[in-house]
Amino acid sequence: MSQVLAIDLGGTKCSAALVDRNGRIVSRRSVAVDLSSTNAPVLQIIQLAKQFAASHPLKGAFRAAGVAVPGLVRPSGTVWAPNLPGWERMPLASRLKRALAVPVVVESDRNAAIVGESWRGAARGRSDAIVFMIGTGIGAGILSGGRVLRGAHELSGCAGWLAIIEAKGAATRGIGELEWLAAGPAIARAARERLAAGEESSLSQIDGSSITAHDVAAAARKADALAVEIFRRAGTLLGYGIANMVSLLDPEVIVLGGGLAAVSDLYLDSLRSAMLERAQPLSAAQVKVVVSRLGDKANLLGCARLAWNRAGKRGLTI
Repeated sequence: MSQVLAIDLGGTKCSAALVDRNGRIVSRRSVAVDLSSTNAPVLQIIQLAKQFAASHPLKGAFRAAGVAVPGLVRPSGTVWAPNLPGWERMPLASRLKRALAVPVVVESDRNAAIVGESWRGAARGRSDAIVFMIGTGIGAGILSGGRVLRGAHELSGCAGWLAIIEAKGAATRGIGELEWLAAGPAIARAARERLAAGEESSLSQIDGSSITAHDVAAAARKADALAVEIFRRAGTLLGYGIANMVSLLDPEVIVLGGGLAAVSDLYLDSLRSAMLERAQPLSAAQVKVVVSRLGDKANLLGCARLAWNRAGKRGLTI
């Protein structure tokens, strides 16, 4: 085949695609992640590969394969993914290489996202860019001088751990201050807490325990004052976090991605204002903050680009 296999493995959904050399998605499928055992997600990936291979033998059916995972990828190819049971040192790269008999590259989802955005997205043609992923968690893929920034322990980009005010407690130590205060679950939690305190909102018609960030977004779009304020506050906190990254890394562009990018109209103004207020002024005045046009395709395209690089035995320079 003249395509590579791209896999975006998340904590709840696994997407797979065949992608050609020009970044065109030829075919795509998604399934709910099987969390019944440690090996189940690996078997799902292999099953998806078999479906794409169709009548061809699985081994050698693709030029290469790239996989994005929600966690840490060590240089050895083993994966730590806290949302997947038993994935402390999953040898994902070696297992898939044996099953598929093609070169396999495994990458963290945040790094895959910045590669995808720099190849076919809003960071195309940029050598210094950040994709800021906002959803259930918060993470950042960083391109610096045309290369993915990794850090000594493959942990660069853990943006959920940015300290922005002085929040304290076990929760912030578990997932990081910015993530605790401004990710999707934080938005839902803020709504529940304010409703419990007696504030008025159309959200009171929903069972409090089931309120999600998207419920709050829907209410904000209908001019619900409480929901509007929650998103404004989240945008401000996200802007403080992004200000730190702008001051440290001086990027050309910051691309907002992840599940909450779809409702960025509810917080983008407050995010930009807070960033301009707190960031190094010369850098802040020049950086562009934009919303991803690739959406949930960013990780898949990033995996595909890395797979094509591996097939050509090239490094990770974009």
